[in-house]
Amino acid sequence: MSVSADEYPAPLPVVGRGAVFVEHRLKSPQVSESAYIAPTAVLAGDVTVGPHSRVLFGAVITAEGGPVEIGTNCVIMENTVIRGVPGQETRVGDDALIGPHAHLTGCVIEGGSRIATGAVVFNGARIETGAEVEFNAVVFVNTVVPSGVAVPMGWFAGGHPAELVAPGDWDRIRAIMGPLDYPGTVFGVGTSHTGTAMSDVARRYARGLALHHQDHIVPDQRHTPS
Repeated sequence: MSVSADEYPAPLPVVGRGAVFVEHRLKSPQVSESAYIAPTAVLAGDVTVGPHSRVLFGAVITAEGGPVEIGTNCVIMENTVIRGVPGQETRVGDDALIGPHAHLTGCVIEGGSRIATGAVVFNGARIETGAEVEFNAVVFVNTVVPSGVAVPMGWFAGGHPAELVAPGDWDRIRAIMGPLDYPGTVFGVGTSHTGTAMSDVARRYARGLALHHQDHIVPDQRHTPS
């Protein structure tokens, strides 16, 4: 017995079956058909995942007012958080490995780089091609880690190009942090003698995050590949 495609159409391909895709700010995640998105991973808003990339269990990639682009052949490991923010590019280049529990916000990881377990890369930072950030290291705001440089385990990197500071050298770390303007870069506020007005920052964040009230969970059958 012959049947037609009109009578029994082939089902549409689905990516990220069991993962949570969220339509946020009227944008839904776009994922290549050859990518793998694990169940329990969350992709929210204007997120793009390229061919043959893998987003593993518990990872959260969220576009909070700025897009997030994941390139080709990237591995985003368990419980990583990648956050896109307004006014700062958020991109993971091709052939990059992001380790478990890493946290990336408003930064660029160029191709062939490795961000190890528990590392943090802040807003406006750039990890150039082939650079590495080791376990639990911190790359501060507006910092550039040049190609071929590895930020050692637990160390602080700040500046353009990055100066690497051992943990515990708080005087040098504070001296580097000041001109890089963490409050202005992350919160859009100036510093004062009494420090950042965190109550005002928290209220502003809360207002912005209220847009999640308008979110929609995208059903599995609508996880069509880009």
